[in-house]
Amino acid sequence: MTGTRQFLVSLAALIVIITLGSLGYILIEGWEFMDALFMTVITLTTVGFNVVHPMGQTGQLFTIALIFIGGGFFIYVVGAIVQFMVEGQVRTILGRRKLDKKLDRLKDHYIICGYGRIGKVLCHQLTFHKRINFMVIEQNKQLIPVLEEDKRLYLIGDASSEQSLLKAGIERARGLVAALATDTDNVFLVLTARQLNPKILIMARSSYKETESKLRAAGANLVESPYDMGAASMAQKILRPTVTSFLDLAVTRKHKEIQMEELPVKENSPLVNIMLKDTGIRQQYNLIIIAIKKENGEMEFNPSFETIFKAGDTVIAVGKDNDLMRLEKVLNPS
Repeated sequence: MTGTRQFLVSLAALIVIITLGSLGYILIEGWEFMDALFMTVITLTTVGFNVVHPMGQTGQLFTIALIFIGGGFFIYVVGAIVQFMVEGQVRTILGRRKLDKKLDRLKDHYIICGYGRIGKVLCHQLTFHKRINFMVIEQNKQLIPVLEEDKRLYLIGDASSEQSLLKAGIERARGLVAALATDTDNVFLVLTARQLNPKILIMARSSYKETESKLRAAGANLVESPYDMGAASMAQKILRPTVTSFLDLAVTRKHKEIQMEELPVKENSPLVNIMLKDTGIRQQYNLIIIAIKKENGEMEFNPSFETIFKAGDTVIAVGKDNDLMRLEKVLNPS
């Protein structure tokens, strides 16, 4: 039996005992309800108060039975309730310590600031990429049950404070997403984060167009408006429904048979300085290379068979998830 269930059963049993004891005094002695309830409670708790009213022999025998039958069980019930409360506190403390240890071990992770509608959807999408680690900073304590249910690694606190960001490991983080409720909060958050880690990638949410320049001036690398993105997506679904359907399948991982992924090429990859036609990607991994982004930012779409892989390139490929993972191990060997 779980602690919660044991607590509820014990509490229900306690109510039943008190109710039956009170009814016994009412039926046997004809007392009023409050007198009967008071007598039952002092009998079960064995506090030693005087009898409320003189009792007959039947009432005395009932009191003796109540002491022997209900007294011990009452002590057990109270003990179960106390144990539940203590264990609940211990469980909370241990759970928080476990989260803190995980936070201390985080490296090259992303910090998601705000677990509102945008932050929650963003975290849901990131869970599909097992190689990406992330954690959440949320100020609203009422969202703790939601974070627990979603199995998020989280920190309760003000995301714009240095203390919270340092505890979240911003000095070791790869990126930060400012998805707080207001643009003002996001501007202040970006300023603080940029001071703590000048090299970190910062993406900020903007509700208004005029705030975009302020977020960039504060230090944001990327500024996105959910409203503009939503409107643009709706327009593309009208203008290019087939293309957008394909991208939805490949990018949002709604179809496991079709995935699109970007794979960085590391210096120690065996495919460095090898032509695309000699890599065997199409034959061995059953993947299609859509584009290759060079280290200088130049994008080469539909690369030719004579394209040479260089360290620092990013390969954009389409295919099955397992095949993409196999190629990733070759391009980015650990």
